[in-house]
Amino acid sequence: MQRFRGFGMTVGTLPTGRLNAITDVSGVQVGHATLLEGDSIRTGVTAILPHNGNLFADKVAAAVYTVNGYGKAVGFEQVRELGSIETPILLTNTLNVGKVADAVIGYMLQNYPDIVTINPLVGECNDGYLNDIHHRVVDETHVFAAIESASDGRVTEGCVGAGTGTGLFNYKGGIGTASRVVATGYTVATLLQTNFGARAELTIMGVPIGAHLEAEKHEPPTQDGSVMMVIATDAPLTSRQLERLARRASFGIARTGTTCHHGSGDFVIAFSTGYTLPKASSADIPRLPDDNQTMNPLFQAVVECTEESVYNALVAATTITGYKGHTVNALSHDKIKHWLGYYRRLN
Repeated sequence: MQRFRGFGMTVGTLPTGRLNAITDVSGVQVGHATLLEGDSIRTGVTAILPHNGNLFADKVAAAVYTVNGYGKAVGFEQVRELGSIETPILLTNTLNVGKVADAVIGYMLQNYPDIVTINPLVGECNDGYLNDIHHRVVDETHVFAAIESASDGRVTEGCVGAGTGTGLFNYKGGIGTASRVVATGYTVATLLQTNFGARAELTIMGVPIGAHLEAEKHEPPTQDGSVMMVIATDAPLTSRQLERLARRASFGIARTGTTCHHGSGDFVIAFSTGYTLPKASSADIPRLPDDNQTMNPLFQAVVECTEESVYNALVAATTITGYKGHTVNALSHDKIKHWLGYYRRLN
């Protein structure tokens, strides 16, 4: 699997974790179920587990943030109200959100039968150009498979899970992830389900690559698209502080050229594994101070991770043909290297 750093480029200045992935945050696991069926099914589901224990009993502190709300996110209001997550986070396609939310409820009831209320947390991007989205093929079997296959190792990126049928700057996109370690030793990481941007907007490391590619004569979808951004950290932050991190994710995607279009659903979910709720009383929760020395490196880490996650999704993706014969091409690695090299020589 190709990643952006394979081009010899480094995003930002902070060091990465061991895998440069969201699983660098201790305890976090990721699993995918990918559906590539016949000529028209190109979709899937991705699960992010903050830890591998009982999430309902040992909730993690969390926050959500909406950059542009043209989307179908489930479970955000309770996270805003209570500041915690109590289920795995699931990403899928737009018309499967309800079925996936129901499947998450089923999974939690099966594993923790004493539950009488539950808040499934589900996000989406629309993959209806490559996928026959009306068939709503993602079901409980696939949700269970994504959750139960989740691991804390390397994360498969590109055309996998919830990113199977999504695009990015009118090229093929999908899942991307990255991590950073700040001087205090805490890790910050992101995982993105990308499906946004127009080709002309695409900017990589400050280079307006999309402007050079705009003249190419092939016609991918022109819909506004969406992006789901998940932030994980082991820094013991409160829900309020996590929302501050979540807001910085928009700076990361802005670096890649997007302006968050009218029809784009751009959502952020942020959580901390630094402690669990409600076992820790308010007096026991370790809180980091709101000061420059503490928060600024965490903000920087979010921006760098988000930016690199976009690049990783773009580079890892492969050309896909699907519904009605539609094709979305992967962006040529040679073209990326050519234009990055061209501008580096100019400077």
